[in-house]
Amino acid sequence: MTEKKSDRTERLKASYSYRLMQKVARYMDQYYLDGVAGLVPGGIGDIVTSLFALVHIYFCMFRLRSIPLTLAIINNVMRDVLMGMLPFFIGGVIDFLNKAHTKNMKLIDGYINDDPAVVQAVRRKAWQSAAALVVLTSAIVGMVWLLAWLTQKLGTMVFS
Repeated sequence: MTEKKSDRTERLKASYSYRLMQKVARYMDQYYLDGVAGLVPGGIGDIVTSLFALVHIYFCMFRLRSIPLTLAIINNVMRDVLMGMLPFFIGGVIDFLNKAHTKNMKLIDGYINDDPAVVQAVRRKAWQSAAALVVLTSAIVGMVWLLAWLTQKLGTMVFS
């Protein structure tokens, strides 16, 4: 790695947003806050914890200026939300096992360190990530609609 590239890598890793991303990944995945929040019914906990990934998205878009990496990060977040919203506590269990924030940090670290496997995988999956975002967004909207519909039906049955 050249000296200029090394300096840039050091500056990125010393930045406030990078340190914040590390903390988010640690608290959400190692201390299982993502899984605990995912137990809140209606997908609310999953949506709230996904907001913590905004620091990852910011870092990829504005610090690294990588659209493919940003798409890969958003894809991981959307998958985490969708899996966490699965009914009957399946989503809750998946939330404890799927460590999306840690996966995002590995992608970002690999990209910063010019890990050829990570860089190639991110670039190769850029279009797949864009298509997956459309599908996952539609699926999440569908899940929210289904949960609202079920809640309304159950409320009608209980209060009738």
